[in-house]
Amino acid sequence: MVKTPVGLVTVALTAAILLAATFLIATKTRGEDTTFASSAGQLEVQTVASGLVHPWALAFLPDSKMLVTERPGRMRIVSVEGQLSPPLKGVPEVWATGQGGLLDVVTDNAFAQSKTIYFCYSERTGGGGRTAVARARLNDGDGRLDEVKIIFRQDGPLSSGNHYGCRIVQADDGNLFITLGEHFTYRNEAQNLGNHLGKLIRIAPDGSAPPDNPFVGRDGAKPEIWSFGHRNEQGLAINPASGELWEIEHGPRGGDEVNIIGKGKNYGWPVIGYGIDYSGAKIHETTAKDGMEQPIKYWVPSIAPSGMAFYTGKLFPKWNGSLFTGALAGKMLVRLSLNGNTVTGEERLLQNLYERIRDVRQGPDGALWLLTDNSAGRILRVSPAAK
Repeated sequence: MVKTPVGLVTVALTAAILLAATFLIATKTRGEDTTFASSAGQLEVQTVASGLVHPWALAFLPDSKMLVTERPGRMRIVSVEGQLSPPLKGVPEVWATGQGGLLDVVTDNAFAQSKTIYFCYSERTGGGGRTAVARARLNDGDGRLDEVKIIFRQDGPLSSGNHYGCRIVQADDGNLFITLGEHFTYRNEAQNLGNHLGKLIRIAPDGSAPPDNPFVGRDGAKPEIWSFGHRNEQGLAINPASGELWEIEHGPRGGDEVNIIGKGKNYGWPVIGYGIDYSGAKIHETTAKDGMEQPIKYWVPSIAPSGMAFYTGKLFPKWNGSLFTGALAGKMLVRLSLNGNTVTGEERLLQNLYERIRDVRQGPDGALWLLTDNSAGRILRVSPAAK
């Protein structure tokens, strides 16, 4: 009989214990419902649906079902019980390279009558990609999109796969606000009113530029532009308390921003900012300059915020009026407490979930609904834990 040295047994046992512990932690944080501490008490995080490939955006339908986009180019309807429909037919071909693909989706203000939706995606043309916006009618009974029409295409130097922006908000007047990235390699174009790179645009539902846009009739300026000097805008929402449009964008190494958007305003990229290049080199001339707007909040180091929702529900009364955003690099949900237009505090939530949070929406039930960004993406529902 061969005897195994005691030391080897100890090492093997220790390794087995560590492996088992790692597996249990991974299972708990990624596969099962779990609870997390917060300023509003214990939170319960439920996995409503899984098996989505890099889900990017979520929009609630009147019957509480959800429209969900997957970056490779699929759009699905998801029931509140988590059942995924087959991919909807009629979605245009997307260029799912780098950060591109099928991105944001929203329902029209009159969706209950019109069944109209708007969505944006990266479209290949020539040697690169650009952001396109489409309108369609959802035929959920037949599992397809009807009357699909591209209403806007971004003009300017093409992307090799990065910084498409692509968040959509519809205002009460029916006009659409849409964020457009500067394609990473063309950052100086964010200051050029002659193209759509690094801009936030405002268009009518048919894609035309409303006549009261700030640069309508100005020589050398695109009439769709509402604001400029942006980098890669990944969050957009109207503050229900004030009616103002708020935006979140990625900085480089540091300098992620929360901005309140004003008509015709310049938000400074790349002239001013609070980050540095990925190489460590200096990008900005300074942090402030006349004629350029300051963020109301910025992050150094970057958290890569994504998605944006103001909370107005009843499940979390302590959080009423808070602003929520997901974080990709930060792998968490972030809550910003507000006093008017001033950020008064920041709470970092769900950090032990270890998930890239791509989108956050308030559901009709008052819960927070999240999308996790990976090849086995999930829809999560965040609510108060049962006592």
